[in-house]
Amino acid sequence: MKRLSLLIPIIILAITVDGYCQNTNAKEDQYKPRVIISTDFPPLDVIPGGDCHGPNYKCSDPDDIQSMVRFLLYTNEFDVEGLIASAASFANIADKQPILDALWHYDKVDENLRAHDPQFPKADYLRSVTFEGRDGTWGEPADEILGEGMDSEASEAIIEAVDHPDPRPVWVCVWGGPREVAQAIWKVQNNRSPEEVQEFISKLRIFQIGLGDDPGQDGSGQWMLDNFPNLFVISSQDTYGGMFALDTELGNLQWINTHIRNGHGLLGNIYPETGFHPDSPGVQEGDTPSFLYLVSAVYGINNPEDPSQESWGGQYAQRDTSTNHWFDGPGPESVSKWREDYQEDFARRADWMLPK
Repeated sequence: MKRLSLLIPIIILAITVDGYCQNTNAKEDQYKPRVIISTDFPPLDVIPGGDCHGPNYKCSDPDDIQSMVRFLLYTNEFDVEGLIASAASFANIADKQPILDALWHYDKVDENLRAHDPQFPKADYLRSVTFEGRDGTWGEPADEILGEGMDSEASEAIIEAVDHPDPRPVWVCVWGGPREVAQAIWKVQNNRSPEEVQEFISKLRIFQIGLGDDPGQDGSGQWMLDNFPNLFVISSQDTYGGMFALDTELGNLQWINTHIRNGHGLLGNIYPETGFHPDSPGVQEGDTPSFLYLVSAVYGINNPEDPSQESWGGQYAQRDTSTNHWFDGPGPESVSKWREDYQEDFARRADWMLPK
């Protein structure tokens, strides 16, 4: 790993008033992004492929499980303020139990992780910030899934996190439908003054996988773009594809078996062999760029407030400079170019799951 091995020993980051990172010498002052993950997380024994739009909850996309295993190995770098189960696609059920099941596996290795860095959160804490959205939102227009009486424990948790007296922004990484964060915004918009709404909006950072020119997984994403030009939104429509590494030596089945799945404890064991397509094993973590963007910021590679910069999560561009909305720039290559770095870092952290 050519770039990262030079950066880690010398670059430690701290937050300033505007949220940007600057060098400091003290790890306790390191910039830690406030992060909420919103995911249409399937059961851990999910069956990939097939017709997954029916009532069979076990038929869904294991891609989110792959991303969650990686994310949990980076929780020492974040202040995790929410793990949200959204309905989104396939089964169209918002069920937080699969996330809690994943945390049961994390609980079996977190002591080993804290032996390397005491800032890894305990599983009980992560359970306490796991929330559930609303069922049946996938594919629905915004006016049918947003509004009075449509709050959820997830949307309420987002409001509470943003309202917390902390100058740092809240990053919401959306792996499925964005309905929960959109409902949070809707409620604030309809219950607060314009000035208070703007203050709330100014503290949100949304990194959406797939949000863009069409409604995506539901209509709430386009609703946010249409109604809030100042809302910070990164939309990775195609760029996320740079994570797919099925046919590479750094992401094929042999690589994940060696470095993640086998001999790395119970959390490594649940990393699926494949994403949606069972005949294509390997790394298919399409949602991972949403938080790798912040990991590389912690490592000093990019300023997260400027998506035009290169990052592990890709590089993005504004279509309209009068908005704070960002879309695909160079495309998937802006993620895959860093594969040697982020895969070596992933393998290194996976080794931390083992006793010293």
